Amino acid sequence: MVSYVRAIVLLTLTYLALTSNLQLSSIVMGVLLAVGVLALLRPERRSTNWAAAGTAVIALARYIFVLARDMIISGVLVARIVLDPKLPIQPGIVAIPSGCQSELGTALSAHAITLAPGEMVVEIDEDGVMYTHVLDVTHAETAVAEAQELRVALLNKIFP
Repeated sequence: MVSYVRAIVLLTLTYLALTSNLQLSSIVMGVLLAVGVLALLRPERRSTNWAAAGTAVIALARYIFVLARDMIISGVLVARIVLDPKLPIQPGIVAIPSGCQSELGTALSAHAITLAPGEMVVEIDEDGVMYTHVLDVTHAETAVAEAQELRVALLNKIFP
């Protein structure tokens, strides 16, 4: 019970710091959000492996770096296509197996693909295969597969 109260206070303080608003309505909203987050996450059912936490933090930092790099590279390529419409492109849909062990990992992987300009996950089937629309199918299959392997490795370290 004490850990719940502590978590609610910390989450509420985080909410108040992010909103920069100390009105009573904001405090009440922060408490309600904190209780809702704790109800959804149910921390009492999760065991924490503190030995793997360091690995997860390093993998998260690498994941954010890889995601930012992919967004910049994809943005440049899409800008090049937009500025020179004579560039030959072959849009199409590529099937990419998610390879993640958890649904959260699959969802984050699909989100990472969709964030990159020129790529968009249009559907995920029951087996975790992500059907992704890409601007140029000719080079996308190998590039997306390599990027997905790295994302899966990092996401499996973040969410064991």
